[in-house]
Amino acid sequence: MGRVLIRGAAAGAAGTTALNAMTYMDMVVRGRPASTTPSRTVEEVAARLGVPVPGSGPQRSNRVSALGALGGLLTGVGSGAALAVVRATGPRRSPLAVGVIAVAGALLGGNGPMIALGVTDPRDWSAADWAADLIPHLAYGLVTGWVLDRLDRG
Repeated sequence: MGRVLIRGAAAGAAGTTALNAMTYMDMVVRGRPASTTPSRTVEEVAARLGVPVPGSGPQRSNRVSALGALGGLLTGVGSGAALAVVRATGPRRSPLAVGVIAVAGALLGGNGPMIALGVTDPRDWSAADWAADLIPHLAYGLVTGWVLDRLDRG
């Protein structure tokens, strides 16, 4: 099972790189700022748990931003590992099917906590907001599914 987890984590890391690249390309093309939802999620989790983020001013703000980014990395790598376990214990699916499952998992893993915490509400998103979220997650899923398939083939 250890090798399955490692292959899944590697596939998730590749998918996360694709997601981040698509996000940054969107920021370049449209000149839009980075999303504040990861940082706001960190703030909300810290407040609900009663665990303060240390520091003040820019130092604290930088920590919150970094924790938000690390949360995204953890979600992407962890989703890849979970997907590999599901794939190893279930029927063999095509890389495209695995990619679609990865997209759904990444959307739920990334957006679910933000929605549950009240940080964002997809019902309020514009078409551009939806595109900015879905396109990078599609890249994540397709790359994760493809890499996982290639790693499983040896």
